[in-house]
Amino acid sequence: MDFLSVDHQPGRKLSTLLIAFSGWADAAEGATSAVKFLKRKLKAQKFAEFDPEDFYDFSQTRPTTTRTRDGKRHIHWPANEFFHIENPDTGDGLMLFTGVEPNLRWRTYSQGVARLAAEQGVETVVHVGALLDAVPHTRPVKLSGTATRPDLSEFLEGREIRSSNYQGPTGISSSVMDACVKQGLGYSSIWGHTPHYLQAAPNYRVAYTLLQIMTRLLHLPLDLEELRGAASKFDEEVAKAVQADEQIGSYVAKLEGQYDESVADSTIPDPEDLVRDVERFLRGER
Repeated sequence: MDFLSVDHQPGRKLSTLLIAFSGWADAAEGATSAVKFLKRKLKAQKFAEFDPEDFYDFSQTRPTTTRTRDGKRHIHWPANEFFHIENPDTGDGLMLFTGVEPNLRWRTYSQGVARLAAEQGVETVVHVGALLDAVPHTRPVKLSGTATRPDLSEFLEGREIRSSNYQGPTGISSSVMDACVKQGLGYSSIWGHTPHYLQAAPNYRVAYTLLQIMTRLLHLPLDLEELRGAASKFDEEVAKAVQADEQIGSYVAKLEGQYDESVADSTIPDPEDLVRDVERFLRGER
């Protein structure tokens, strides 16, 4: 794989791969914020990366530039980086991948992820994402997910994380899942649902909820108090903003009713009804 550069070998088997993509699959940065917190707390070490030249139309996914205090400018290209960490309790290795959804050669990109994972001894792949949904911020974060292996499905079902019935245009995570399954790896994808009426990012509430699930699934001894505090502060700021807008407050009350009804019925609301609600809300905003 000419597009892959490896700085060093981790030196241990990395049995699990955790993935998060920025952009389309990361509403309000809920997923990438969770993985960034994990990387920082467990001192992840970068060991490999993809060259972005093969996978991006830079007029669509533009690199960014920053200026240092001494006036020098640096270009930051779309980053697709692999890290490794050690579980402090068990000594097991964990592989992390954070990337940007590519514009080009999705199958080659996905096969590259799957092959490197297999080479490092990965047996299980866990993807986390965040999506916009017609859900209220005043209720527990809704999660949905899917898995290709019975033990992973059992874990999700035990936490009432149900599969979505969505069909339609998809993202790079589905392509990576397909490549990993063909490589013989178990795969699970977990999504946090973000209120579509909130523009604030990162949404620490979603990040905190996703990390709670990840630490249990991956048996990671991670103190989440710092992130929980950030989520509480986020809730306070959102509550103030909603209280100051009567129209938003009325809409949130309606979403609360739908949410409570769905929980009582133990059913997931019809996605078409939710889309219609969102469209009516946006027409009212315009």
